[in-house]
Amino acid sequence: MDLKKIRDSLFIFNTMSGSKELFKPLNKNKVLMYVCGITAYDFSHIGHARAYITFDIIYRYLKHIGFDTVYVRNFTDIDDKIIKKANEEGVAFNIISERFIDEFHNDMDSLSVEHPTFEPKATETIGDMLLFIKALIDKGVAYEKNNDVFFKVNSFKEYGKLSHKNIDELLSGARIPLNDEKENPLDFALWKKSKPNEPLWESPWGQGRPGWHIECSAMSMKFLGEQIDIHGGGSDLIFPHHENEIAQSESFTGKKFVNYWIHNGFVNINNEKMSKSLKNYITIRDLLKDYEPEVIRIFFMFTHYRSFIDFSQGGLESAKQSLIRLYEAVGLYISIKSKIADKIIQIIKIDGDGVNDGSLNDGDNIGRADGAENKNSGYKNYNYKSNINIRNNNINNNKESGKNGEISDACTGSNNNKETENIEIDDYLNGFYNAMNDDFNTAGALSVLFNLIRKTNQIINNSLSKGFINDYELEFLDKFYDFIKTIQNILGILKKEPQIFLEKYLKNFENTELSDDEIKSYINKRNDFRKNKDYKSADEIRKMLLDKKIVLEDTGFETKYKIENK
Repeated sequence: MDLKKIRDSLFIFNTMSGSKELFKPLNKNKVLMYVCGITAYDFSHIGHARAYITFDIIYRYLKHIGFDTVYVRNFTDIDDKIIKKANEEGVAFNIISERFIDEFHNDMDSLSVEHPTFEPKATETIGDMLLFIKALIDKGVAYEKNNDVFFKVNSFKEYGKLSHKNIDELLSGARIPLNDEKENPLDFALWKKSKPNEPLWESPWGQGRPGWHIECSAMSMKFLGEQIDIHGGGSDLIFPHHENEIAQSESFTGKKFVNYWIHNGFVNINNEKMSKSLKNYITIRDLLKDYEPEVIRIFFMFTHYRSFIDFSQGGLESAKQSLIRLYEAVGLYISIKSKIADKIIQIIKIDGDGVNDGSLNDGDNIGRADGAENKNSGYKNYNYKSNINIRNNNINNNKESGKNGEISDACTGSNNNKETENIEIDDYLNGFYNAMNDDFNTAGALSVLFNLIRKTNQIINNSLSKGFINDYELEFLDKFYDFIKTIQNILGILKKEPQIFLEKYLKNFENTELSDDEIKSYINKRNDFRKNKDYKSADEIRKMLLDKKIVLEDTGFETKYKIENK
């Protein structure tokens, strides 16, 4: 693939403009990205999982298409909530913050979220914040009052440009609490004077600690410079946090702070907004007790990152089944490659017109594992091109999401759309990159992937049935497997051995009274009946196993089984 062409056609939805824009980084092949991190006072929840999986995929994709990406994600390790918890437990504030930073890293590692380039802590950049605040006071856009320092919102004429809020309307709202120390109710704290039983730092305005908003601006500038390409976070941070970041940063430098603002949507729990006050939030560590990390990743990917998502057990189960389908497709490829290596499946060579000349590359002795007769005369004059390489550009399905996070037929590959069957492998690759270049549309990218595995499954199952595969089909499958490696790197899924993954989900012996040996014994008996054309007895075994939650799947060379969930 031409990665330069792909880089040059990436569109990102910018919260600032409210539209998709062609991505043009400040430096041609380098991207500077900052994402707001957690406040480290408790275990991380599924809202955090969605945000950091989203930006993990963005980070991975930018790197994959050739951008030298510097990614900063901070930790707020000093905050009212941290102090409150520390006082409740009778420990220093940093004991709390370090504990939950470690827990956060454990969660992110479990979810295969890559570590950013830098992960600064607020307390490590206090000196930078002091210089920042002093400069704002010197410029006349901030003021000190009784050891507190506030930013003058009225001094920044563009205040509200990110959230599209009007200052006058904000002032007329009664929701903003009045503070006798402030000149204006909208003014926000840059430095907070110390209180009893709180950690403190020395400053020109007395002992105290920084305000929340100044932390991110200071850390962003320290590690990325005065201007950056991408700033991200959850939609709840647009106002006031990101709005305040813009005001203080652009007042400090006189330059545009961020070129592209990216915000992920909210997470609802069973159609109700997730909230700690409602006690309906789910921690990542609890969710991981019941679901594979890749199930969680793919669940979020089936809904476009900007849309809200309803988090439900039904949605997770659907995501799990979709992931199983993907692993089955990869496992099927590995299986046929093994059979080719063992010369159970033969390769036929194709002439320039796409017709076999009647010869096999390894002799014409084709056998079957189940003992049934295999007539191999069908490979002569077999025209493969009618099955694979007819051009068809109707591969893209760039829907931004399924309904409430549910997986559409296009994503699962359960539709019967014949238009996608006759198509080159490059069309699938182009479809994937077109979706990702459309504002990181993972839902559309997965739709392409599921259409592709329908095709690869068709090729492999046909080959298993006939006992041979042509070299063009084999090349198609090999390119598919290379594409899976790309999927692993970008989406962070399909990283396990298919056999190990599928054994866990398809052979849960708690759901049946039979053992693996007993099931295989019945399968062997059934194959003997089939070999002797006693199909009635063979079908009786199938039905008996089905009653015991055992589902059989016949290929040309073997019979597989899986165990249904209760």
